[in-house]
Amino acid sequence: MSRDNRRRVLFVCTGNICRSPLAEAVFKKHVAARGLSARYGADSAGTHGWHEGDPADPRTIRVGERHGIDVDSIARALADRDFEEFDVIVAMDRGHLRAMRAACPPALSEKLRLMRDYDDEGTGRDVPDPYYGGFSGFEDVYSMLDRSCGALLDALEAETPATGSAGRAGSRPRG
Repeated sequence: MSRDNRRRVLFVCTGNICRSPLAEAVFKKHVAARGLSARYGADSAGTHGWHEGDPADPRTIRVGERHGIDVDSIARALADRDFEEFDVIVAMDRGHLRAMRAACPPALSEKLRLMRDYDDEGTGRDVPDPYYGGFSGFEDVYSMLDRSCGALLDALEAETPATGSAGRAGSRPRG
């Protein structure tokens, strides 16, 4: 639990310009739609810092706009402190999950998750990287993330008592 008593969720992809910033924005949309903004915070990062300081890919921003969401994150690399500061860290694919497991202190590994484990249409599968394809790939990724983020929020709500911050303080996601 973060200092402001919100559960913090971090979404991770490769360069933090396509999948993870879109996942962050989609998750925030689900949180706001359910009136849970006071209970959840979200951010995104990349396993590599190639695009650090850059806005999301223009196609990511455009697909967000088409679905009424603002994709406003600025790319950054996953940092060691993220394993301490976030309650849940969600990989977009199995390669990211492996990299995160290698970097994560063993005592914190229960925080690590795979995005599509929350997608009934793709449990255990990767969110494909749309970077080298056309706009339709970004739309497909949006659909996967929309389903997955809604189900992730359902799972987090099931793990977290609905009232009172004392019960939530020690709660941790199961992985």
